[in-house]
Amino acid sequence: MDPTLEKIYHLSPQDIQQAEKHIMVGGGTPGPILFRGKGIRIEDIHGKSYIDCTSQSWAMYLGFANPEINRIVCQHLENISHIHQGFHSLPRLYLAKKLTDIAPKGIDRVSFAVGGGLAVEAAMKIALRNRPGAKCFITLWDAYHGSTFTASSMSWISTKANGKYTGQQHFIGKLEATVRVPNPYCYRCFFKQSPDTCDLACAEMLRETIIRGITGPAAGFILEPIQASAGQIPVPKRYLQRVREICDEFEVPLIFDEIQTYCRIGEWFAAQYYGVTPDIIAMGKGLGAGFPIAAILINKNMTGFGPHVEELHTFANNSVSQVAAAKQIDIIKRDDLLGNTRRMGKYFLRGLQDLQQEFPQMGDIRAVGLHIGVEYVKDPITRESDVQAAKDIRQEGLKQGVIFGLGGAHRNVLKIKPPLIIKQPEADEVLDKLKKSMRAVLG
Repeated sequence: MDPTLEKIYHLSPQDIQQAEKHIMVGGGTPGPILFRGKGIRIEDIHGKSYIDCTSQSWAMYLGFANPEINRIVCQHLENISHIHQGFHSLPRLYLAKKLTDIAPKGIDRVSFAVGGGLAVEAAMKIALRNRPGAKCFITLWDAYHGSTFTASSMSWISTKANGKYTGQQHFIGKLEATVRVPNPYCYRCFFKQSPDTCDLACAEMLRETIIRGITGPAAGFILEPIQASAGQIPVPKRYLQRVREICDEFEVPLIFDEIQTYCRIGEWFAAQYYGVTPDIIAMGKGLGAGFPIAAILINKNMTGFGPHVEELHTFANNSVSQVAAAKQIDIIKRDDLLGNTRRMGKYFLRGLQDLQQEFPQMGDIRAVGLHIGVEYVKDPITRESDVQAAKDIRQEGLKQGVIFGLGGAHRNVLKIKPPLIIKQPEADEVLDKLKKSMRAVLG
């Protein structure tokens, strides 16, 4: 073993305690110190194994230590690693063609970035490039699009959505003004409508906001087809269809933030699942099979970036991430992981609905593919959020050996988003551990 790696892998408890004093963790909830993983499981430094239902920030579609990804990366590193964005490379050209081949019809160009927040900002640049004189962007209540200055301006973390301001309050002076419109949150409809009688008031509110609520033309409307951080909230298909009509009426670029929906809902893109094609798609997280990469894809009718420093990042042409992303697409196709995602999503949904009979505090279960959330409430009639229960169930899950995520502006939604390779016996194990965790917390 390399001497440096030997030192890293054998830090003493005292060394770890000292090193922790030098780390600034800007978000998340640090838990066990993770050491090695294989497939959907990961171990901490004490050898305790967990099924990871967060896919490490929803990024590890093929799980940990996939031998084919490891092999292609090692082979490629024998030739080259970092390439400046100004130079073409074979991996960049190959991946760009591969992504446009699987993208919705009409999407024909790609620009790569380093992470999801920067991809969202690149999408905003393209929108502005195509809307001279426009300034204001519109987004949804409780949206999350990243934590960079502009992306956080469009995210719930810069609002008082959960009852208090987050750490973004320190940066208000640099955050851009964003107009927000009601999200189609059917379980808690702001307009007190039900899905069977809904007249899409939330979509019509978008139309009225474009007309009356902003100064000048709208630069773009950005939304997640499934609001992830907001609580795993699927956007109804009728809503998206109406949004597309409204954006076309006013020539407003429609941007899909697919950073968490790429592949995870059982189609390459949520645009294909819903049958609604946006003008711009932002991608990230799971795109690189665990390696850092993001991208935007744009419609053939949009003006793209030019060479005059409109979008330049030192590591935007990361050839290592590009070969990993390309290989992952091949594996997903070959192993029918999109089909597995659909099948396992339905299996999880049935299992969760069975558990709901015993635990009515599971107020709402939302699942599209392996994009799954359980909203906990104190009472299924009043639907009062139970933040503590969700937090405690997550903690109990760690004891049981499963890692769940938390979502929702009030953090009362348990997120279940395992790698796309999960099989039925492993799903049964997750459901059993969740049941034990809920019995420990809820009685």
